[in-house]
Amino acid sequence: MSVQIIARDGEPEYAVLPWADYQALLQAAGHQPAVESGREQPDPQAVRPGLDQLRALREGKGLTAEALARSVGISPHYLAMIERGERQPDAAILRSLAWLLGLEGWS
Repeated sequence: MSVQIIARDGEPEYAVLPWADYQALLQAAGHQPAVESGREQPDPQAVRPGLDQLRALREGKGLTAEALARSVGISPHYLAMIERGERQPDAAILRSLAWLLGLEGWS
């Protein structure tokens, strides 16, 4: 397995690996493989929480604002602005928030 480690302040923060290795890890963990090409169409009947519920979702997972923000790679202040509706996060931040909060449909 070929893995690239990305560090911040001398500490490992991210691991980048080939797509096939990622798929194998997902399967080993019991998750569905990610779609490689094309995107799955969202279920129009599914009810997805909005960003206005971000604080409640975070608190429901027992996460502090600082812990979630640092895990996503943003400042706690920026996360607070997102929770208050003062900022709209980009797609990468939304995906990270969704991943950490165990949500589907935020992208």
